[in-house]
Amino acid sequence: MYSGPGFNEVQVGERFENSMTLTETHIVMGAGLFGDFNPLHTNQRFASDSRYGTRIAHGYLTTAFMAAQLGMVFHTTAIAYLEHTSRFTAPVRAGDTLTMVWTVSGLDEKPKHDGGIVTLAGTCRNQDGIKVAEAEAKMLIANGTPR
Repeated sequence: MYSGPGFNEVQVGERFENSMTLTETHIVMGAGLFGDFNPLHTNQRFASDSRYGTRIAHGYLTTAFMAAQLGMVFHTTAIAYLEHTSRFTAPVRAGDTLTMVWTVSGLDEKPKHDGGIVTLAGTCRNQDGIKVAEAEAKMLIANGTPR
């Protein structure tokens, strides 16, 4: 069975990348899931008069996409997702293709947990290369087993 990399298998500078296209469905479902019906997300007439000119995605959606990638990378070795901070730098709209790149920026061994804390710096860009968010995450990761 395939497993994600263990703490003992990652190195500072290692990168993980993934892309996805955010759709209208993501925004509509996000409003319902988050309970955030701000008209910038749900009312085209209102949003068309805003500084964005159209409806924009919830910041939660961008953050969720970013965090989900790490959940998939470390899908069998993750013990806990400890921290996630985000800064949003540009709006995201339905139809945008987001590319998330995480880079391992720190490793803190935790022998008690047979692994350690992996710190990652992330950048999310749209299809035009515009940075829409940046983040930092910390995950407690178990050591991997020899393959």
